Amino acid sequence: MLYREMKKTGDQLSILGFGCMRLPQKKGTPGDGRIDEERATALIRTAIDQGVNYLDTAYLYHLGASEPFLGKALADGYREKVYLATKLPYWLTDDRESMDRILHAQLQRLQTGRVDYYLLHGINEHSWRKLEALGVTDFLDRAKADGRIARAGFSFHGEEEAFPKIIDAYDWDCCQIQYNYLDENYQAGKNGLQYAAARDVGVIVMEPLRGGLLAKPPPSEVEKIWNEAEVKRTPAEWALRWVWNQPEVTVVLSGMSDERQLQENLQIAAEGYPESLADRELRLIQRVERAYRDLMIAGCTGCQYCMPCPAGVDIPTCFEGYNYKYLYGDARWAKIFYLIRVGGGLGDQPPGRASQCTGCGQCVTRCPQKIPIPDLMQDITAELEGGFFNTKLWFLAKYKKFLQWRLRAGAKK
Repeated sequence: MLYREMKKTGDQLSILGFGCMRLPQKKGTPGDGRIDEERATALIRTAIDQGVNYLDTAYLYHLGASEPFLGKALADGYREKVYLATKLPYWLTDDRESMDRILHAQLQRLQTGRVDYYLLHGINEHSWRKLEALGVTDFLDRAKADGRIARAGFSFHGEEEAFPKIIDAYDWDCCQIQYNYLDENYQAGKNGLQYAAARDVGVIVMEPLRGGLLAKPPPSEVEKIWNEAEVKRTPAEWALRWVWNQPEVTVVLSGMSDERQLQENLQIAAEGYPESLADRELRLIQRVERAYRDLMIAGCTGCQYCMPCPAGVDIPTCFEGYNYKYLYGDARWAKIFYLIRVGGGLGDQPPGRASQCTGCGQCVTRCPQKIPIPDLMQDITAELEGGFFNTKLWFLAKYKKFLQWRLRAGAKK
């Protein structure tokens, strides 16, 4: 296993981190979060035995089952072998005290006295303002001072211009961004990666395979390009090597859900040196990226020039869900992604659904790709908001309130 240093902390972290959002589940229970604990425990312990020392989870992964599972899986001395990361779900915080309640519950669930890397989960400019006003910097300072957390960071899902503002707002140890060869200019993007690294903020990359989609057998148009390579690699190897090729990256998270994926990723990680891909290989990856863009229903690059929308539509995120459905034939994941990211039922920010589009056309005049955005918003509304969408939003909102109630009730015991 190769390791890279987290500059501010000096921690030597494995370049391959284990993301605990897609652990193996029991047969016949897809989507209900029930982890196959025997198999998942063996998977995690094998990864640790092979040198993986960074584990990433969150309060809601596997519908809340991931943290308690890890608490058990890291028994027998495995907790001491890893840096454990989890996240503060900002959508469950409504005051300063709630942050302490959540962290207290997480420490109990994880069966540990300390979280090594504690991140604010999936924040953007709006949620950062909310957390800052509630006193999150004081919370982080106190939690670090009394040893409940060792390092502080945030994971980011927002617009590029917000990223440096958040980086500069606190003395962060690390940040986590979505980054892969299709998302080089999406959200924080390459500019954000370099901005953080220049300030010695460690960068942890999530979604290097776009939820596993870049590891799937590629469309024929893409496969033809890969076949031109002098050195033959699997789609997953190309995607992971592209991220590790960049010296600014410290850790790459992979949500490994079976033994084959773990072994493949371990083998790829053994060659994950910075600046190890040849220029001709990087040009090949650029051609693959363009081929994928050509195949997408909406050729959106996530540049954000269409934003803000007067009607509040999160146009790039709507297109991301839509492209998932048609590029990879995965309608179920597209609908889940869309519901959570733009539905407005889980977070505290307003929804950004395609159905909010009024057809004003301002976005069309600003789009470099000249995408007929209003027309496609109608298609997205029909295809991703059908099937009891409002009912699902209602249940999601109720679930959020239940979690808040459970945290308050637990704090009173």
